[in-house]
Amino acid sequence: MEPRGLLNGPFRGPDAIAAGLLTPRQLHGSTWVRLLRGVYVHSSVTVDHRTLCEAAALLLPPGAAIAETSAALLWGAAINNPDKVTVYLPPGVKLGASAGLVVRRIRLADDETTSVLGPVVTTPLRTAFDIAHRCLLVDAVVALDAMLHKRVIYLDALLDHLNRRAGEFGVAAARKAIALADPLAESAMETRLRLVLLAGGLPRPVAQLKVFDGQRFVARLDFAYPDAMLAIEYDGDHHRDRITFRFDLERQNELRVLGWTVLRFTADDVLRFPGRTVAQVRVMLASRGS
Repeated sequence: MEPRGLLNGPFRGPDAIAAGLLTPRQLHGSTWVRLLRGVYVHSSVTVDHRTLCEAAALLLPPGAAIAETSAALLWGAAINNPDKVTVYLPPGVKLGASAGLVVRRIRLADDETTSVLGPVVTTPLRTAFDIAHRCLLVDAVVALDAMLHKRVIYLDALLDHLNRRAGEFGVAAARKAIALADPLAESAMETRLRLVLLAGGLPRPVAQLKVFDGQRFVARLDFAYPDAMLAIEYDGDHHRDRITFRFDLERQNELRVLGWTVLRFTADDVLRFPGRTVAQVRVMLASRGS
């Protein structure tokens, strides 16, 4: 019979063998899946990035912590799962090589780490700062938006944190990413669409604008240029659902009756054809005198 204590999450293989729970032969059978060096999980467990972070936590020595986008995900930010777990390790402390880890030698202050349901992670502010200056700009803003929208961090607190770090490496790059962040963004693709518009030289649109017909609520727009009465909508896969599609048409007709023009974009428009997307928005703004 499989040990009940090993069925729900990662464990260190050598510890399980030393405790007499498994034999080496059992551990290397098909029942158990190796996640990282010496760390295993039962084959029935769904392995997501949180599971990988829990596995990494079993290998970390004192002073180390899960960091950057891995920490952001543990803090509840809805971002794409990284391929590897990023950890910060104090200089001079040894950790055996593991293919599933990205290791940076960084000494963290005691008040820069905490625990999220087990794993030791960098605090939200430290996590946001590291993401803001270490990740590619678009990826950084996507993660910052997610953390802000989740209210794990707040812009004023993040800016205060930067001011306290004035003169340190990475502060200038972090300010650039934070200046582009918006807590109203509701998905990574909305963030990417906003950044496409800004990179194309267009004005920053208003996010999540509510439109009323008198006292009656009509719609909440992903983005809008109110003076031009131009709505910008991102349509994810869920918009293909029959009920959602019908609702979108009814909503779009109501907006048109009120004088709004609605441009709707998909992932292809954002990721494959950003130039065309910008050009279409620019033409509509120009046609409306904006």
